[in-house]
Amino acid sequence: MWGWLKKKFGETAPETTDAATNAPSPAANESPAAHVPEISSISTSTEAPLAPASDAPKPATEIIVSPAQEKNSWFDKLKSGLAVTRNKFGLNVLFAGKLDDDTLEQLESQLLMADCGMPATQHLLDDLRKRWKQAGGEGDPRAMLVDALADLLKPLEQPFPERVEKPFVVMIAGVNGAGKTTSIGKLAKHLQQSGASVLLAAGDTFRAAAREQLAIWGERNNVTVIQQAGGDPAAVMFDAVNAGKARGIDVVMCDTAGRLPTQLNLMDELKKAKRVIGKAMDGAPHETLLVLDGTTGQNALMQVKAFDEALQLTGLIMTKLDGSAKGGVICAIAKERPVPLRFIGVGEGIDDLRPFSAREFAEALV
Repeated sequence: MWGWLKKKFGETAPETTDAATNAPSPAANESPAAHVPEISSISTSTEAPLAPASDAPKPATEIIVSPAQEKNSWFDKLKSGLAVTRNKFGLNVLFAGKLDDDTLEQLESQLLMADCGMPATQHLLDDLRKRWKQAGGEGDPRAMLVDALADLLKPLEQPFPERVEKPFVVMIAGVNGAGKTTSIGKLAKHLQQSGASVLLAAGDTFRAAAREQLAIWGERNNVTVIQQAGGDPAAVMFDAVNAGKARGIDVVMCDTAGRLPTQLNLMDELKKAKRVIGKAMDGAPHETLLVLDGTTGQNALMQVKAFDEALQLTGLIMTKLDGSAKGGVICAIAKERPVPLRFIGVGEGIDDLRPFSAREFAEALV
């Protein structure tokens, strides 16, 4: 052996190394295969034999996320998304561990700055005083606030209704820029994950590129979009409902053009569209949703009141909570116009629209 090594490397035999532990790692832009000849060329008796093919690393398999892990992930995202509103609350005033008049006065100011509104703020303060008194002036004020918030928001926690009718027709309205079209795309994905087939109606025939934007969401979700250029929005919805009936579709979602509640002629047009949907199918629309921009604060409450009077809303979708310091408006809605909050959004991803949970929201907020 020494003669062979001497002949191959010279007078001094090379120091034997363990390729598995001391060999230099491949460069970042090189593939591991480029280093196989180098390792196999030093084949001394001190090295471990190559592993048989059956022991080679197996291809990576899909990571299955458990429901508990998914729930924790969503809660972390919700908590992160509500950070701006939580900072506006400034709940460090409760760290003193007592609820005296000064603390409650500071909390009142912070709740109002977070757009909770006076009725909801007064309700929460009265509830806190009651809980503190019942606890004998002891306990965790922060936990009491979580309970008070959860109880206030509980009426909004009503899940998306079961689809009894086929097709189940959903009409979606909102002001300009609230995120209707994006919410429709996310809701379509949510419904597909529950096993429903979906068809979309491009009822926004006026805004530039509105139909194209909805068509893109349709392509992402592999969903058909019924549309026509410059047509009557009500006619598009009528055709979509009939197409859904003919094709055996589970859910038909009707987009509408954005409008302000003060634009009475456009609000009348919205009422007309709802009547036409009812002519296409008795009892439709089965769900009438209003999409709200979470950054608008108390204006969101005004929108709920106006659209509810015009359309008799069955549910709400609150978007953009991840960039808002005005998330407290949900408390105002719960106190003054408790229309069920079906979904909330705290991100731009297609899976970032989730059913509203009063307890989760309260805990993430506090």
